[in-house]
Amino acid sequence: MKLMQKVRILTPVLALIFFVFGWYSNSFVVSKNITIKKTLLKKIKKKKTLDVIILNSPTVYFVGPVREMGFEYDLISDYAKEIGVTLNLKIVNTVEEALKLTKDNVGDITIAGLTITPSREQEFLFGPQYYMVKEILVCNQSMYKTNNFPRDVEDMIGLNIMVGKDTSYEQTLVQISKEISEFKFKTTSEFSTEELLTMVYKKEIDCTLSDSNIYQVNQRYYPELKLAFVLSEHKSLAWALRKGDYSLKESLYDWLNRYERSGKMASLKASYYASLKLFDYYDTKVFHKRLKRRLPKYKKMFQEAGEKYNIPWMLLAAQSYQESHWNPRAKSHTGVRGMMMLTLSTAKQMGVKSRLNAKQSIFGGAKYLASIEKRFPPEVTQSNRWAFTLAAYNVGMGHIHDAQVLARKLHKNPYVWSDMKKVLPLLRQKKYYKNLKNGYARGDEPVRYIDGIQHYIDIINKKENLNSSL
Repeated sequence: MKLMQKVRILTPVLALIFFVFGWYSNSFVVSKNITIKKTLLKKIKKKKTLDVIILNSPTVYFVGPVREMGFEYDLISDYAKEIGVTLNLKIVNTVEEALKLTKDNVGDITIAGLTITPSREQEFLFGPQYYMVKEILVCNQSMYKTNNFPRDVEDMIGLNIMVGKDTSYEQTLVQISKEISEFKFKTTSEFSTEELLTMVYKKEIDCTLSDSNIYQVNQRYYPELKLAFVLSEHKSLAWALRKGDYSLKESLYDWLNRYERSGKMASLKASYYASLKLFDYYDTKVFHKRLKRRLPKYKKMFQEAGEKYNIPWMLLAAQSYQESHWNPRAKSHTGVRGMMMLTLSTAKQMGVKSRLNAKQSIFGGAKYLASIEKRFPPEVTQSNRWAFTLAAYNVGMGHIHDAQVLARKLHKNPYVWSDMKKVLPLLRQKKYYKNLKNGYARGDEPVRYIDGIQHYIDIINKKENLNSSL
């Protein structure tokens, strides 16, 4: 065969070979690129941190007496452990702030008690639904006396109602205002839902809207708050995720399914919501009955522990009743247990082998209380020291230090309990806690806690004096 004929025959063959090779090579590169492209989930695992925007509020995240807490915080913490990463929190004080950062593509995930609404679904990518709530109108029960307590939507006309800006509550009220032209309401970027509930309690506004779980938590502290009526069917809470990648969403769906099937979700919900009214700190009638039936079993233990750690035994007994109603097997929604309601870590530090053993719990609690008392400077005099110590036992030393910082700014004495009991409740308000180290706290809780203990001490003291005179 002549050379030119061979070339003519080989040319299309070679062209076909080069075409196939080129196509394969390009496909390999594309395939290779797809293989090595990192999803958001892989990036999170590689950096070993999950960047979370989280709302500082009692149902989402707050600093507790011993550790960081909150239903949603515990939930995301369990997920982080599941995928082997740590949490990097960006703490915000309002839903508006959380959504703005999310729009700016800050963080991997936003946790702020967000209800899924049609308008939000257009703007954000949501993860799986993890909790169901209803939107409710909350007012002060004193409105019954003036006959203007609302019972339906029309009754809202003329009331001073305020909700947070960019919340689902605002969207609900906007829709109502379209249907009822006379209805007016206010929005705020300054106050959180919890602060607005406090304002309702103080009668600074008539009503506000709240999710049912937020109302449930706050009614424990403000029994004057009353549910007027429900404004929505059940709505789903979900976390907002970074757009453009579904790997994190798919991972969350898979994990949450397993989490619910395991029973862990039910347990977590129960720990935060089912036991809110477990203890009635001010039921004097019941206390008198238990004073006769229960205290005699443990009185000697309180006396011995008080003598060993230089603590008035009546104070220990009153605190124990405040904590557990003198029930050695008591368990709270935060997981603390026993007569003195010790955490597992505190119990270990105090040498308590069994928190359900009454004597061990009483001595462990006394030892822990004494260790807290020693941390206060001499400026906190003896008449104030036990109040400060009990407050730190209840809410945590970090929040007491925050309250002292705030007291100085407000020109109050940070070493006197009468001033501190006025400052501590301010830790619920964003304008005060946002610049403090430990952030939000249920600051009125230690105040009520100590008032309750003093109430019980007074009764025990009267009982003991009466017995000694017989």
